[in-house]
Amino acid sequence: MSELDVSTIDLDADVHSVRLEATNHEGCFLGKNLAPKKFCAGAASGFAMADLLFGLDLGNAPTFGFSFPDWRGHVSDLTFRPDMSTLVQWEPGLHSVIGDYWQADGSPVGTCPRNLTRRLVERLTTRGFTATIAVEIEATVFEESIQEARAKAYRDLTPLGGSAGTAYHLAKSKDWVDYMSAVARRLDEIGIEWEAWSDEDAAGQVELNLVPGSPISVCDNWARARQVMREVAFDRGHTVTFMAKPTAGYGQASHLNLSLKRDGANMFYAPDGPSTTMRHAVGGLLATIRGATSVMLPQITSYRRLVDMSGPPTTVSWGIANKSTAVRAVCGHPAYSRLEYRLPGADANLYLAVAVILAGVIAGLDGELEPPEAVSDLAWCVPDLERLPDTITKAAAALADDLILREHLGDEFVDYWVGTRRWEWMQFHTTGGDPFAELSEWESARYFEFP
Repeated sequence: MSELDVSTIDLDADVHSVRLEATNHEGCFLGKNLAPKKFCAGAASGFAMADLLFGLDLGNAPTFGFSFPDWRGHVSDLTFRPDMSTLVQWEPGLHSVIGDYWQADGSPVGTCPRNLTRRLVERLTTRGFTATIAVEIEATVFEESIQEARAKAYRDLTPLGGSAGTAYHLAKSKDWVDYMSAVARRLDEIGIEWEAWSDEDAAGQVELNLVPGSPISVCDNWARARQVMREVAFDRGHTVTFMAKPTAGYGQASHLNLSLKRDGANMFYAPDGPSTTMRHAVGGLLATIRGATSVMLPQITSYRRLVDMSGPPTTVSWGIANKSTAVRAVCGHPAYSRLEYRLPGADANLYLAVAVILAGVIAGLDGELEPPEAVSDLAWCVPDLERLPDTITKAAAALADDLILREHLGDEFVDYWVGTRRWEWMQFHTTGGDPFAELSEWESARYFEFP
């Protein structure tokens, strides 16, 4: 590829740096800042970044004990290629751009979340469908600054806005409202459209709903919106976490809504209930949901959310307008008929979650898989319903054995992901984790700030 010069890239004259942005498999938002001249010179060919960005765990230790893919060498370089359609002014003087990771031979890195999502979107397109997704971002905001939170080991922090934990509560103190208002303004400034924000169930907890869109664009907006929420918290002397369960109270989710279109028509709609396409999509999602759990609930703490009657799904189940099931079908409207996938925690990497969901949907469509009977009552505490894997190792084993997800996600991704989950289990049990604690100090230190 030929080099680009400044005239071919839309950089303002006062730009002093360009920030490269992408997630790793853990969902951490990574990158580096470049001088404008450096960025323009290498935008076409890409920029070298060490493979350790995929080879370190959340404690900054190299992961071992399983086979390495070809791209992982002795701290070899990968290539970050920017997607110029994502270039925005982040703030005066700073632009940012999202990209993907590639190997030296030009092939995609198998564990690059954005590349994996794109591959599944392309597979869906070859079947004549386009997907629209929407995401609900949940987070908890605390009064303390990030420095104060670190000094307290992320324990016994003060929820921003008071102790009220009822969803949609408007009797919040002004600091909570000011925080979310500032987040909304920053999203507007960088061009991320949002639909709503509100109080969630736990004290200090918020929910932010982004505008539905194409899978890649929504995932990009998700990554940037979380960065905005962090930066606004830091600027206002507070701290925010996307940890699956930052306190002993309620956990945090990242519900995903999905619809499929063909020739402009919503293929999930039927006048009398779920369409045939919707039923087959549900069939594929439930056929893969045990293996999918490993990606949707990626960390040790993720599984502490799986408590019956507390919100998250605990069973392999679906239902119409039933929020106690793992997959909720919204039916009866030509525009709004959709599936809500309720399993992901707030700590899930949305790119990977979307890729796994699309893999299940494609399998369901290809195989014309029929789902089991819809659950009409509460899906919690039902002996006849299969339980979801409830530990990081059970979920990893389910994914390792899932031939459908292997077919669509690839052996390279599945084997590497499973290896990193088993490594995470080992680190928890050998470096200070307490399996008998309601929430151990090890988990707070490891997950509060990351991903």
